Amino acid sequence: MIAMAQETMVKPRRLLDVRGLKKHFPITAGLLRREVARVRAVDDVSFHVDEGETLGLVGESGCGKTSTGRCLLRAIDPTEGEIILDRGGSAPVDVAKVEGRALKVLRKDMQMIFQDPYSSLNPRWTLFDLVGEPLVAFGVSKGRALEERVAYLLERVGLRPEYMRRYPHAFSGGERQRIGIARALALNPRLVVADEPVSALDVSVRAQTLNLLEELQSELGLTYIFISHDLSVVQHICDRVVVMYVGKVVEVARTADLFFTPLHPYTEALLSAVPKPDPELLSSRIVLKGEVADPSNVPAGCAFHPRCPYAVDACRAVEPPLETMVDGRQVRCHRARELSLKGVE
Repeated sequence: MIAMAQETMVKPRRLLDVRGLKKHFPITAGLLRREVARVRAVDDVSFHVDEGETLGLVGESGCGKTSTGRCLLRAIDPTEGEIILDRGGSAPVDVAKVEGRALKVLRKDMQMIFQDPYSSLNPRWTLFDLVGEPLVAFGVSKGRALEERVAYLLERVGLRPEYMRRYPHAFSGGERQRIGIARALALNPRLVVADEPVSALDVSVRAQTLNLLEELQSELGLTYIFISHDLSVVQHICDRVVVMYVGKVVEVARTADLFFTPLHPYTEALLSAVPKPDPELLSSRIVLKGEVADPSNVPAGCAFHPRCPYAVDACRAVEPPLETMVDGRQVRCHRARELSLKGVE
């Protein structure tokens, strides 16, 4: 009884629950612009995020990572699905169905760090304008209080407060990304979607930015959804990982489990591309044949089967479900139980 009570007490609170999320972009043709096909950018994606954790979204370019993140924040409207957000003291809300003023209120709880620290900052605005804009838009601060809040945010991300009257062009890429982080934190959000926040930075600056994100998470109790194609970074910062391929989730697991004992052949191929310090290990890289499937014309059966070295007839005919294994991991593969795949050495 005591053990069960302790397990219940430490069980993390579920902050976000995504169920059957879809985002399809229509392809039109002809004089009347009739729909002739659909790009299935996000196709039946389901996962959850616990409070205080960092969940990684990984996959090749075009797999639907960024579209998923933008749907979660309602930067773009999903086609179908539920995005259940825990509101703490009040009842959970489906972000996918909220409109108008209610949606604006929700945006205080969810913010985004953009990939490009150059195009995401208005070059005609000072740091005071950029970081203070959310505070002004929501009527949180004004006058002296606004200036003090902006100064605190800049100082918290490692920038000097006296820089607030300067423009973005006066800063390096790493400093610009810190400005973007300060702007995302202005309204004290609970969930931050980081869309490849270090991919445009030098290696040394990446480490500094990742350490800053971890410090802020520990201090402010933040929850991250970390979108990236760099698995080395994902291994360092993420608690769990969601692997996507052509708009679908193909594997979900804790980071250590996924990196050392992958269950899906696509995950195995991604892990084989992680840079290794030993040049003799380069031969172990798995080079997939063919191209990534067209999301407007997904192959029958498993979308990965044309490139999969382990494909059998069932893979070509029947789409595998996202199955939950005994240890709680999820995988979308007919042969997950019989394959012994290689992880990071």
